[in-house]
Amino acid sequence: MKSIKENQLTNKTIYFLMILAMLSWGIAWTNAKLLNEYLNYYNLVFLRFLFGFLSILPFTLKKIKLIKNISNKSFINILSMGVLFFIYNYCFFKGTDLGKSGMGGVFVTTTNPLITLIIITIINKELKLNHLFGIVLGVIGGLVILDVFNLGISYLVDLKNIYFIFCSLIWGLMTVIMSYGQKEVDSVLYIMICYFCTTIISIFFISTNELFQLDIFNLKFLINFFLVSIGAMSFGTSVYIFSTPRLGPVKSSVFIFSVPFIAMSTAYFVLEEAITINVILGGLLSILAIYIVNKK
Repeated sequence: MKSIKENQLTNKTIYFLMILAMLSWGIAWTNAKLLNEYLNYYNLVFLRFLFGFLSILPFTLKKIKLIKNISNKSFINILSMGVLFFIYNYCFFKGTDLGKSGMGGVFVTTTNPLITLIIITIINKELKLNHLFGIVLGVIGGLVILDVFNLGISYLVDLKNIYFIFCSLIWGLMTVIMSYGQKEVDSVLYIMICYFCTTIISIFFISTNELFQLDIFNLKFLINFFLVSIGAMSFGTSVYIFSTPRLGPVKSSVFIFSVPFIAMSTAYFVLEEAITINVILGGLLSILAIYIVNKK
C-alpha cells in the first residue's frame, strides 16, 4: 500500500500533467488557425492523425495482441469513431480558418458536455430538474458566445459559426459512443485504433501534390503541427484518460474549465483576436451550467 507521501507526490505529478494537457487543448485552436495557411483541411486531418497514431503506437505494442479479442460490436464502435473523428477535425480546421479560433474554443469546450448530457438523457429517458436547468442555461451561454441575441438568429448558420456548432454536436456524440466502446477495450488501445481508422479514411481525401511540397514545411508550421497533433492529441488526450479515474470526474472537470479561457487568451496574444464581453459572459454561463449539472 502506498504511503500518504507517495500518494501526495503522485497527485502532484498528475496535477502538473493535467495542467500541461489542458494548456495543449486550449492553444490547439490557435495552432489550427495558423496551420490552415499551409495545407488544405483534408491534408491537415490526415497528418494530424497519422502522427498522432505513430506517437501513441509505442505505448500500445504490448497490448496489440488484445486486438484479436475485440468483438464485432466494438469494431463497429471504433469504426464509427474513426468516421466522426474525421468529420470533427475537418470542421475543426475549417471553423478555425473561417471564424475566430478563440470564440470557437470557448463555444465548443463549454457546450459539448451539455450536448453529451442531452444525448444520454434521450438514451436513458430520464431528465432531472438540475439537468434541465443546466441544459437551458448552457444553451443560453452558447447563444451569448455566438452573439446571437445581438446579431440575430440567422447568425447561427453563418459559415463563421456553423462549423463550431458541428464540432460541439459531433464531439458530444463521440463522447457517448466512446464511453460505450471503452467498456470492452483498453482505453489507450481503443484510441490508437480510432486514430488509425481516421488516418486510413483521410487517405481517400488528401492531395498528394500538396503534401510533397516540402518547401512549405517551415519552422512555424512544424511547431504548430507538433502542438496540435503530438501535444493536444497524443499527450493531452492520453493524460486526461489516465488522470480521470485517478482524480475522479469532478476534479478532472475542474481542469477542463480552464480550456476555454486558455483558448481565448492564446488567440488574443498570438492572433490579436479581441476578447469580447459576450464570449467571456457566455463561457461563464456555460461553465456554471456544467457545474449545476454535475452538482449532487
